[in-house]
Amino acid sequence: MTLEERRAKILINKAGGTAGPEGKSYRVVLPPVWAKQLGVMENSRDVILQFDGECITIRRAGTGEYHSFINEAREKKHDLLILHYYDGETLCTKICLDRTSRRLVIENETDDILSTAFGVNQTPNWEDLMIFLESRCIPRQRDGLKYYLAQLGIEKYDPMEIIRKTAGCMAEDSCWIKIVEG
Repeated sequence: MTLEERRAKILINKAGGTAGPEGKSYRVVLPPVWAKQLGVMENSRDVILQFDGECITIRRAGTGEYHSFINEAREKKHDLLILHYYDGETLCTKICLDRTSRRLVIENETDDILSTAFGVNQTPNWEDLMIFLESRCIPRQRDGLKYYLAQLGIEKYDPMEIIRKTAGCMAEDSCWIKIVEG
């Protein structure tokens, strides 16, 4: 596939709604042929935006991304781990970890962002995953941590091992994590 490049101007407008008087919105018009190739249509307009500090990438959103990620990693014989994040009996987020490449992909099963594993973040990275896993464990700084880990049969603080033993259950909520081997 050849990389096609076009020059464009960013459209800057006053933001509407509840934005302040200095609020602005920024838009770029995509060439129709690109939008069509991306699969953007009247009834299918969801895309994923990624920004690395220098470059913005736009790609089609959809459930195929999750399964494609899994299939690609399996073809490469990577070490996969799948986690299902629940709120009570409701599956909220499926998380697939490629531990070989240290990448992950998620598929939210609910529109309630307060019930999803990563909130509004649709493209979490490995660091986001580590923060999430630790949030489902006893804090590293907790007094008596060594005793707690010994009770679980764990020698050192390892969030994934703690979650294997506790399912990431916390007293504050009804959320938990089911580990599904890759």
